[in-house]
Amino acid sequence: MKFTQLSTFAAALLMSSLAMAEGGGDRTFEKMMASNDRSVELFVAKEQTRDPVVVNEKKDEKTKDL
Repeated sequence: MKFTQLSTFAAALLMSSLAMAEGGGDRTFEKMMASNDRSVELFVAKEQTRDPVVVNEKKDEKTKDL
């Protein structure tokens, strides 16, 4: 009898903690991901407005290796 009551109490406690865990975490995570996506979009837009940097790795015969 005691074991049944204790098991029922433990199961109720476990169920309530699982139900409460889903409250604000999903909304907070969604808000964080939306903010991150917006930041990435702003960064890409800023980088596209800059002049591209050209790197020429081709060496001619007059260039000496250091």
